[in-house]
Amino acid sequence: MPRALLSVSDKTGIATFARSLVTLGWEIISTGGTARALREAGINARDVADVTGFPEMLDGRVKTLHPAVHGGLLARRDLPEHMSALAKHEIQPIDLVAVNLYPFRETAARPNVHPDEVIENIDIGGPSMLRSAAKNFASVYVIVDPADYSKVLAALEAKDDDLDLRRMLAEKTYAHTASYDAAITSWFAAQRNDRFPEVVPISLERAQALRYGENPGQEAAFYVEQRGAGLAALVQRGGKELSFNNLLDLEGALLATDMLGDGAPCCAIIKHTSPCGLAVAPTALEAYQKALACDPVSAFGSVISFNVPVDEKLADTISSLFVECLVAPAFSAEAIEILGRKKNLRVLEGRAPWAHGALDFKRVRGGVLVQDRPSIDRSLSSWTIVTTRSPTNAERDDLLFAWRAVASVKSNAIVLARGGATIGIGAGQMSRVDASFLAVHKARTTGIDPAGSVLGSDAFFPFRDGVDHAAEAGVTAIIQPGGSVRDPEVIAAANERDIAMVFTGSRLFRH
Repeated sequence: MPRALLSVSDKTGIATFARSLVTLGWEIISTGGTARALREAGINARDVADVTGFPEMLDGRVKTLHPAVHGGLLARRDLPEHMSALAKHEIQPIDLVAVNLYPFRETAARPNVHPDEVIENIDIGGPSMLRSAAKNFASVYVIVDPADYSKVLAALEAKDDDLDLRRMLAEKTYAHTASYDAAITSWFAAQRNDRFPEVVPISLERAQALRYGENPGQEAAFYVEQRGAGLAALVQRGGKELSFNNLLDLEGALLATDMLGDGAPCCAIIKHTSPCGLAVAPTALEAYQKALACDPVSAFGSVISFNVPVDEKLADTISSLFVECLVAPAFSAEAIEILGRKKNLRVLEGRAPWAHGALDFKRVRGGVLVQDRPSIDRSLSSWTIVTTRSPTNAERDDLLFAWRAVASVKSNAIVLARGGATIGIGAGQMSRVDASFLAVHKARTTGIDPAGSVLGSDAFFPFRDGVDHAAEAGVTAIIQPGGSVRDPEVIAAANERDIAMVFTGSRLFRH
């Protein structure tokens, strides 16, 4: 008689699965709460203690760590010496294991949970059984996901010893235990306030396969740290399937509105992960109109983000533009109906905050660069006015907006701003003076006179030429980190042009 060992924290479908196994002639072995649940469902389950000859010990910490269990799992059925060893020690093979682990993540995530309770939810016997069973996958079915019960039952009922299914289950098992250990490792690092521990295990789960990557011919998929978090928390309310580039641009769009905060309604229009328009206003519609005015040509085929709900009037206005994706915290029913007429427009609803303390990972060949998430001073407290003339109150407001806006623009980044909106953006340039030239050029190409605007730079000006170019365009105030060996030269240029200049003391590169 084949034997199955069932010991699950998530009891979804376990009684139905066990009943089907019994119908197929299997003996059921179980532990603790799972055994009780099966008996309550009218299923005869033999206690593991009957198999091992030892009772559960140490408040349940020891119950399956025994040769009678692991010998039954690890013995290769094709090796006579293994089977002889089982017979000699009166150990019967175990042919199927269904185990999912103590809820460590859920316990650790609870507010104010005591560390002792978290530690008690570190499963020991479960991972050990899973790893033993998965190592011997050719002889033992191993299941960590209730969704796989039906696949195994179908194979058993068809008497189809599907080796590919067995390999898939083993792969899934090792991914499951690796992810579990990664969560435990991260928790211990957090207990020590160790932001960059010696080893950083990364556990990712595939959320969806993608049609292709940045370009056709590149295969791609979307993996998440946790289902229902980050971009995976957004609910798609309409449009085609999200693409690789859509997801990248959505990240850029949300970053841009994040930097502006949750105060005034904000709109970010993104192209190739960098803003081509960004604005705040008393209403979302006004913010959209101001952001669009910055570069309406580049906005074609863009991704748009709002930090406030989208109503019918705004949806109707946006629908006149070809947009790839639109993301907002909420949409009215009328807005959804209007936007739904655009079959290619992907509509995403919800918020996608970063987890507290999340790190930023950048892949390089052979490794990963890890850093803190970027943050900016949202006040004026760290500013130093370095020029003879101080900025006016209106200039201060625009400088603060420009500083927040430039944080989401690809380096080298220059932003021209006026009245709570970008009017020209120079992004991704190899030299800062070229970025300044491009920002002015974009403003003028759009029909906007840059005179009276302020300029935000994500890093210091290495030469005075950037300031001179801005002055010729009519810029009246500049905000930048400072810190160049030529700062005195740059400050002198600003004073010559009667430009107010502020140093923030921090850089905002975005590579």
